[in-house]
Amino acid sequence: MTNFLVKRFIKDSEDVKRPSVREAYGKLASVVGIVVNVLLSGSKILVGAVFGSISVTADGINNLSDAASSVITLIGFKIAGKPADEKHPYGHARMEYIAGLVVSFIILMLGFNLAQSSFERILHPQASEFSLLAVFVLGASILAKLWLSAFGRSLGRKIDSGTLRATAADSLNDVLATSAVLLAMLASHFFPVDLDGYMGLAVALFILYAGVKLIGETLNPLLGLVPEPAFVEQIERKILGYSGVIGLHDLVVHNYGPGRCFVSVHVEVPAAQDILVSHDIIDNIEKDFSTELQIHLVIHLDPVVEDNDFSRRMKVLLHEILQDIDPHITMHDFRVVMGTTHNNLIFDIVVPPGFEMSDNDLRALISAAIQADDEKNHTVITVDRSYVSTTGRSQ
Repeated sequence: MTNFLVKRFIKDSEDVKRPSVREAYGKLASVVGIVVNVLLSGSKILVGAVFGSISVTADGINNLSDAASSVITLIGFKIAGKPADEKHPYGHARMEYIAGLVVSFIILMLGFNLAQSSFERILHPQASEFSLLAVFVLGASILAKLWLSAFGRSLGRKIDSGTLRATAADSLNDVLATSAVLLAMLASHFFPVDLDGYMGLAVALFILYAGVKLIGETLNPLLGLVPEPAFVEQIERKILGYSGVIGLHDLVVHNYGPGRCFVSVHVEVPAAQDILVSHDIIDNIEKDFSTELQIHLVIHLDPVVEDNDFSRRMKVLLHEILQDIDPHITMHDFRVVMGTTHNNLIFDIVVPPGFEMSDNDLRALISAAIQADDEKNHTVITVDRSYVSTTGRSQ
């Protein structure tokens, strides 16, 4: 069924890197979610009202919130697919995250109202009527949600969409919630217990939990997350694969939404290499990243002196000093200015997130270790912060 819908409604479905194709996948997932959830919601709310079951009604409202989520997701994918314009030079792809945030607050509101209604039912119990129709509706809902979860997971994996994967996970959670409602209904029928209000409250709490969790999932990419290590590794490995590149550092990834990735990096080349050759290598790397990976890459070229014995020895010594302080500290842009009375060792260091020592104390510690080797050596240190999981690599 999934392949049939994809082939039927998405043109060029294999070209998932193209924004219009990605938008089409989002639209398909949203429309299917709307149709399925509206049907389930309507049938459950009707059955719950007829037979006086607050838990069935709550489960129906949960499906209604899922339908609302799909509507907002549909709008989000539509806006996210718009190209960059004069006011939004990085495009509109982050609208996908904002849509998820709006959905989160709708879910929280519905969950709070349901919790109130269920709590009142616990305080003032009302007998609910057992119905085979309600059992059938709940059973059909479980099967429909299982299929919807698999459908969303398949499409989310196809276009690498966190929003669709989250929707698929939510559908699977709905299976558990509906199963609990069904079991409570059967238990109340066969045993002298009334679990309707309690199960309604459980579903309401489940909805509230889902809303809070979704807020975190949508806020994090808006605030800015550390890129995935595998993604960073892919970028580093590709850059270092070019002849004439000896290292890289200061890699920063900016994510403006799915398919809108901007990367900046300092690439080290031999200082003895012809500057025109180095510039041509950098141009080729930037062009290849754009055409092959759809990544807008900006490179700062850093020439590195490799044939100076004193520089090499000082670089090795500094590496050992930094390893003793913290193995995660890295160094780059190292150069030496020789003098008659003293030598200046000029370099940048990158400290990992959560590093507790102050910049001044760190500089003093490194300088003391360098001067213990030779009092003529002085340091000029710039302390940077890491924005990715790794901070610098060399061949």
